[in-house]
Amino acid sequence: MSDGTGRIAGPAAGVADTALEDRGEEVPGRRRWLILAVVALAQLMVVLDATIVNIALPSAQRALHFSNTDRQWVITAYALAFGSLLLLGGRLADLLGRKAMFLAGLAGFAVASAVGGAATNFAMLVTARACQGAFGALLAPAALSLLTTTFTGSRDRGKAFGVFGAIAGAGGGIGLLVGGLLTQYASWRACLEVNLVFAAIAGTGAVLLLRQQQDRQQHGLDLPGVLAEGGAMFCIVYGFSNAATHSWQSPDTWGFLAAGSAGLAAFAWWQTRAAHPLLPLRIVLDRDRAAAYLSIFIAGAGLFGIFLFLTYYLQQTLGYSPVTTGLAFLPMVACIVAFANLSNIVLLPRIGPKLLVAPGMLLAAGGLAWLTRIGVHSSYLSDVLPSLLVAGAGIGFVVSTSINTATAAAEPSDAGVASALANTGQQVGGSIGTSLLNSVAASATAAYLTASSLHATAGGRPTQALTELAQVHGYTTAFWWAAGIFVGGAVTAGLLFRSGPPPRPTAPATARKHTSPRHHGYPAAAATSHQ
Repeated sequence: MSDGTGRIAGPAAGVADTALEDRGEEVPGRRRWLILAVVALAQLMVVLDATIVNIALPSAQRALHFSNTDRQWVITAYALAFGSLLLLGGRLADLLGRKAMFLAGLAGFAVASAVGGAATNFAMLVTARACQGAFGALLAPAALSLLTTTFTGSRDRGKAFGVFGAIAGAGGGIGLLVGGLLTQYASWRACLEVNLVFAAIAGTGAVLLLRQQQDRQQHGLDLPGVLAEGGAMFCIVYGFSNAATHSWQSPDTWGFLAAGSAGLAAFAWWQTRAAHPLLPLRIVLDRDRAAAYLSIFIAGAGLFGIFLFLTYYLQQTLGYSPVTTGLAFLPMVACIVAFANLSNIVLLPRIGPKLLVAPGMLLAAGGLAWLTRIGVHSSYLSDVLPSLLVAGAGIGFVVSTSINTATAAAEPSDAGVASALANTGQQVGGSIGTSLLNSVAASATAAYLTASSLHATAGGRPTQALTELAQVHGYTTAFWWAAGIFVGGAVTAGLLFRSGPPPRPTAPATARKHTSPRHHGYPAAAATSHQ
């Protein structure tokens, strides 16, 4: 029997759980909050690894004796595998079962982390990082699709996605802190081995709490689509990574970018003809969902710029230790968490995504513009902290709202690939943003040194003071560009998102197969009308 809220009451509740989960409807009882904890821990592990290794790299480089040129591959190998395989991971979660892919991703990620932590040479470390990325591509979409199908059409969805969005936005900052602590007080190897703890806890919870979820109606995998999409993502991520270490004029850069663009065009063409498309076009043709994916992509590009260059500035210019640098990001992390929950629980059901994402982008742009005031002798409290708080508030509004919108009302058969596309947007956006801003900062630093060459020493080498000024000029130039990226995101969100609050859901997701995609299934805080 029902308790009037759509939840099963009475002794039949436990028996009904499996049927509910198979249909992708609301999981009753307290179990869904434990599922949220498991999924959130797994997502935190994946997001942490995008930044936690950054702080450990200098120590790893000294221990394994690899060059500065090779160093970037420790980061790039993870990004290449992760970004290239996400859509495949999402579709496998739909076809083979989300619990199975979640556990496979956890186990593989843990083993790869152990191998990386035990690495005795550069090749072993890079191979382990690539395997981490591959298994992360199985884990991340399975985690988000489990959340999507566990919290469907209730006000609790806002709380769940507030937590998940806070982790997605703040995980990079947390990774910097954890990486600093482990590197300073343990070893660079611990930055990889800590994943064994995360995986063990999340895996135990998954075995006890999750039931198998899969699309029982689909019987094929779009292999041509897998090859086209995976190859295109690989070429794009590699091309931008190459630009960061070489130049935009390098044949490897523009050649791979051109090949990636051609691959994406071929992939889009094939998706209109495939019997079982890897990315059904109905997922991206909904206006709000398309706007959400673009917003996630743009926010990823700008967000990684904050973490990257502010880390350089705090450590190299202000002389902060790795731990102090990580602690410096904590106020921003707190803001992201607070505003992510405020947006999803309180505001999204009342005003919709447009009035959250577009202003959030502007807040983030304002925070980055504020950061351009930093100098060689700036104060953290007066020059850095206020900008971090403003940017954190904006990112909290953008990321969690966009992830919620991107996955809302996706059919259970599409939950994995819809979730994978959100992860792909953030990962590829981060890779592109990092490469673009790295190139901008390097060019600005070189131009500053050239223009100030009269102040060089007699030997023709810049003084230490001039070098620091040039580096800060490069950072601030990158912050201006990142602010511009967020302004572009605000314009995009303002033009694409529909106005007003989302409609209140009236039927389970599986009963809406022939209705308008406007029924998003957000939590309803109050009865509202949509214009």
